[in-house]
Amino acid sequence: MMELEFSGEVWHWRGPSPFHFVTVPEEDSDLLAAAAGAVTYGWGMIPVAARLGGTSWTTSLFPKDGGYVVPVKNLVRRAEGVAVGDVVRLRLSIDV
Repeated sequence: MMELEFSGEVWHWRGPSPFHFVTVPEEDSDLLAAAAGAVTYGWGMIPVAARLGGTSWTTSLFPKDGGYVVPVKNLVRRAEGVAVGDVVRLRLSIDV
C-alpha cells in the first residue's frame, strides 16, 4: 500500500466533460510513475482511494503533462465546501 498526502489548488477543466482537479506535486508524481506499471488499468490511469477533509471516495488519477491529477467529484466539493482556487489537503491510498 502506498500512501501520499499533499496540498494543492483546485482547478476547473472546461472540456467536453467539465471536471475539477488537484495536481499531484512533482515528487509524488514521480513515486506514482514508478508504481504505475503494477496498478494502471489503461491510458496510465491509477485507481486510488482519496480523502479530502471528512470525505472519502474512490477515483483514478489521470496522467497529465508528465505528472498526475486527482479528479475531485462535485459531491466531494459540495460536502467539503470547496471551490475553484481553494488549496486543499488530499490523502491518496494506492494498492501496489
